[in-house]
Amino acid sequence: MNKLKFALIGCGRISYKHIEALIKNKDQAELVAVCDLIESKAVERKHQYENHMPNTNVLVYTDYKEMIESSGCDVVAIATESGYHAEHALYALMHGSHVLVEKPMALSVVDAMQMIEMAKKVHKKIAIAHQNRFNPPIQKLRRAIEEGRFGKIINATARILWTRDAHYYEQAPWRGTKALDGGTLMNQCIHNIDLLQWMMNSDVVRVHAERGTYMRPIEMEDFGALLLRFESGAIGIVEGSACVYPKNLEETLSIFGEKGTVVIGGLAVNEIKTWQFEDQRDYDLLDADTQVDSVYGSGHTPLYKDFIDSIHADKEPLINGLEGMKAMKIILDAYEISEL
Repeated sequence: MNKLKFALIGCGRISYKHIEALIKNKDQAELVAVCDLIESKAVERKHQYENHMPNTNVLVYTDYKEMIESSGCDVVAIATESGYHAEHALYALMHGSHVLVEKPMALSVVDAMQMIEMAKKVHKKIAIAHQNRFNPPIQKLRRAIEEGRFGKIINATARILWTRDAHYYEQAPWRGTKALDGGTLMNQCIHNIDLLQWMMNSDVVRVHAERGTYMRPIEMEDFGALLLRFESGAIGIVEGSACVYPKNLEETLSIFGEKGTVVIGGLAVNEIKTWQFEDQRDYDLLDADTQVDSVYGSGHTPLYKDFIDSIHADKEPLINGLEGMKAMKIILDAYEISEL
């Protein structure tokens, strides 16, 4: 099986996780090019890869169009500012590349649908980096959901209680802006909102929202709260903060049903805190907790493997465009009905 040739656009804060994922999927993928407007950032990612992969030569670009057209890549990974995701994804798709894009996939439903439709038109795959879906505790929970072990699900909560100081926003002025980022809900909380809605197996039919900008010098919210009503009747509650003193406190997903209760927490929803069901299964006793080094977790590696496999097998990746759009749309609906 030929290795897929990957190119990376955007070499900022999250990009090292993409490089790690490519290194760990080295039997199926290789990095051929990196691109950033700040060349030194691209060079840093080049060195990260080449230090682990001897006898490789990663090309460095500052123009993403030139990279897509000349690097010979099969797949473009996009880790640029959120407001540019659609532009970069559409250009890559139209020039024959599959696309893996960081969350959120776009900042409007129109853009997201255009990406999905273009991928279908040109017969290319698109996947969204909601990597926490691949966490072993989350996969274990998903299995319990699919087996119907909760019975009727009553409610679920997602709590993202983090801190992002003024320096975090100052070092990248696009953060917290309406045009390129969004606030805490769109940037920090979208992963856990994605997990919550995924576990409910039901569409959101009503959104209530409150948000405000309390402590950080940004255009959008640094605290937001959502109340979600699902078609099943279940209720979802989201609490998302970038104002917790003095450091990140928790990222927790809780599911409550008539026959089961599960709470998953840790730095990146990577530890099972509570696992209680009316019935018992063999896998209940299996340890699914994982060690992580950051809030990004360790899911990018299996995310990449799933995407690579989907390309080779010509099947949909776990988090295709329609799946990736769900959490984004919940947040956009919240933005539409709530004022700062």
